[in-house]
Amino acid sequence: LAACALFLWPSILPLAVGFSLPVIVAIAALIGTGAWSSYVDQVWTWPSIYAGSSHVADPLRNGLIRTLNWSGFHAALLGASACAFWRNPRWRWAVWTGLAFVGAAMGARFFPRYFFLLLPPLVLLAAQGFAGMRMRWRLALALLLLIPLVRFGPRYIILALNHDPAWPDLAMDRDSFNAAQQIRAMAGPNDTLYVWGYRPDIFVYTGMRAASRYLDSQAMTGVPADRHLTQSTPVRVGTTAEARRELADSQPDFIADGLSLYNPQLAMQSYPELREWLTHYQEFARTRNTILYLRVGRRANR
Repeated sequence: LAACALFLWPSILPLAVGFSLPVIVAIAALIGTGAWSSYVDQVWTWPSIYAGSSHVADPLRNGLIRTLNWSGFHAALLGASACAFWRNPRWRWAVWTGLAFVGAAMGARFFPRYFFLLLPPLVLLAAQGFAGMRMRWRLALALLLLIPLVRFGPRYIILALNHDPAWPDLAMDRDSFNAAQQIRAMAGPNDTLYVWGYRPDIFVYTGMRAASRYLDSQAMTGVPADRHLTQSTPVRVGTTAEARRELADSQPDFIADGLSLYNPQLAMQSYPELREWLTHYQEFARTRNTILYLRVGRRANR
């Protein structure tokens, strides 16, 4: 919205109206359905706590290293953007790029996907810069594109050949798929599921309905998903016990515990509100990183 306002200034009234109308409708719907307080909690309160508590030991150093790595990988993009800006400095484009970088830096995590915010202004600038260059400079920048080609070219071939390279960054997804297969072999068409941890892909792979309004364990542990595999210090405590008691009132047919084997300190059994609830479940299978429970007394494949 801020970037659009930059380019439309001073004629921003239509932009403000166009932005506000759906927001007003959404607010009315939230208030009308009694969801306003939950919306504020989940969209504003919890994210502000999350953004204000980086899990990185040295956020400044981490941010510097990741920014430099991203800049080196996108050297051709930055070079062409700099040429365009050098020939025709435009403060709106500079501010848009600055806003995008603030978004990437917010929360002091500097995850690579956060840098996607920088691509729209820089790609447009780079296209202008590249189009206005002399041929020898175009060739020089084209050579810089070898950096991403060398880095990811082999992976493109592996993907095109449909090979399974057992990449570490897909390990949890493969585990979720295996866990879902175990559940689906036992589940009936109307069975429900709860997933402890942050494993939304299990819901996708099983196609089962959620048994609770909580789709993961963050609200119950107070530990965000960006760190709960290795860290156990909560960033929010006030409402976690209440959330655990609400979970204990639910009766999912299946529970997939996708966190305890990674971090035993955040195991379900470590919370008093859930211990008696868990006595109604028995383990029926496990994968490498997920424990699967079935409600006692429920027959398979109803």
